[in-house]
Amino acid sequence: MEAKKPVFQFLWLFFFVSAYHNAFMRRALAEGVTPEEAKQLRDEVSGMFYHAFNGYMDHAFPLDELRPLSCGGEDTLGGYALTLIDSLDMLALLGDKERFAASVEWIGKSLRFDINKTVSVFETTIRVLGGLLSAHLIASDYATGMKIPSYDNQLLNLAEDLARRLLPAFDTPTGIPFGSVNLLHGVDEHESKITSTAGGGTLTLEFGVLSRLTNDPIFEQVTKNAVHGLWARRSKLNLVGAHINVFTGEWTQKDAGIGTSIDSFYEYLLKAYVLFGDEEYLFIFQEAYRAAMQYLYNDPWYVEVNMDSAAIVWPLFNSLQAFWPGLQVLAGDIDPAVQTHTAFFSVWKRYGFTPEGFNLATLSVQHGQKSYPLRPELIESTYWLYKATRDPRYLDAGRDMVSSLQYGARCPCGYCHISDVESHTQEDHMESFFLAETVKYLWLLFDLAVGPDNLVENGPYKYVFSTEGHLLPATPQISLVREHCSYVGAFCRSVGYKEDSHASEIATDLLEANGSRFHEGILPRTISWAEVWDIIHYFSRYGLPA
Repeated sequence: MEAKKPVFQFLWLFFFVSAYHNAFMRRALAEGVTPEEAKQLRDEVSGMFYHAFNGYMDHAFPLDELRPLSCGGEDTLGGYALTLIDSLDMLALLGDKERFAASVEWIGKSLRFDINKTVSVFETTIRVLGGLLSAHLIASDYATGMKIPSYDNQLLNLAEDLARRLLPAFDTPTGIPFGSVNLLHGVDEHESKITSTAGGGTLTLEFGVLSRLTNDPIFEQVTKNAVHGLWARRSKLNLVGAHINVFTGEWTQKDAGIGTSIDSFYEYLLKAYVLFGDEEYLFIFQEAYRAAMQYLYNDPWYVEVNMDSAAIVWPLFNSLQAFWPGLQVLAGDIDPAVQTHTAFFSVWKRYGFTPEGFNLATLSVQHGQKSYPLRPELIESTYWLYKATRDPRYLDAGRDMVSSLQYGARCPCGYCHISDVESHTQEDHMESFFLAETVKYLWLLFDLAVGPDNLVENGPYKYVFSTEGHLLPATPQISLVREHCSYVGAFCRSVGYKEDSHASEIATDLLEANGSRFHEGILPRTISWAEVWDIIHYFSRYGLPA
């Protein structure tokens, strides 16, 4: 571990200067974002969404994604109106009943998956399957306020058809799926046997929800088997690598980290427990999280290490790491989340965006990783930290992010990729996740500051966000608290739904645990998903104890 010191001597200086600058800027802002300004910012973000959404519908639909500079479109995933599907629950969140209903109706009548296209299992699951399921759960339920009278489960039927076309990817000796599958013909005989840990381990929420809505356990079973396949091949340090051979189970890239190729593996372990109440996911998450904090955390940054020896192989902040503070909020580990977010945001402040890679040894943008493809991860963590602490610094951060996007990324028909964060050069592409996540988390941040009036904060259910930002409700049908089934990955309809509320006990636990680290035992006992939500909402209402 001594080898870390030379690199991080410089990091502390950089972090100190950045923190001092940020503190000075906050003082200069006096009272920061006022309630009236928060309302204006929320409305501005709503306008950002419609600028991009209308640009897509006018110039790109029904192609997958918008080319916002040239005002054209392109098929990038499967040729099935990807951006529209990814935008559905944001339309519902904004209360846009007319466009939500019209979009659901078009998809139900026009979309088909019996096409000769080879697609990413991961991207298709999180963007398309997740988008369809979230919109179905909103459109079919009067309690959401967005019920469509003519809706008759068309999106659920499409989701089931799509998922069945993805199932052949899971037919491997390890249970870890291939990275790609043809929607008409299955897995090609020449398909690569190498996949990423995130690609194989970030499917449990969408497939699990589908199992519970269709009463068919196969979807939940195969994705849980995939998690087992990955976790069974962890190192003695409880670390997982970045890429693995799905046939032999051998790691082809042994770099362990919390960013690229691994990130959402950690995320879905905790969220699968929160949504489904399956305690095995919590146990795996606790072990994986402790290892990450022990071997990857170099306060306040995270590095990549060899999964067997823990030797540093890559002192790099990559933009996908920025989801981590938000996940730590969900886990109740607030203190390191605050410190890491401050460090990550200092990079945003320096360039106006976060580059794909920032070298922690040279304190400069990593060569070949200068772009910012409108990623949401830092904004997502900003929202969660404000929700937990009500610290106005996160509203200030959100305002800076809105300014960067408006002045640096806005283009004629939408928002452009930034190909170089140092020159702010625009690129003619807009990922669908800009509408599914980036503007969604910004809008939720400022709406929360105004006094929330939306489906997430005031709706009939608690919601878990998928890694694509899709809203998955903790309804009784989905979130059975107790599971004792004889087959792997399944659930029991015979076990009665039960929710035990221990709000006063949780409040006491929080007061006693404040300042402790999760990996040191902030959640020392097994708790239900209901209690996890009690924790989050306790922080939301009262903030952190002094």
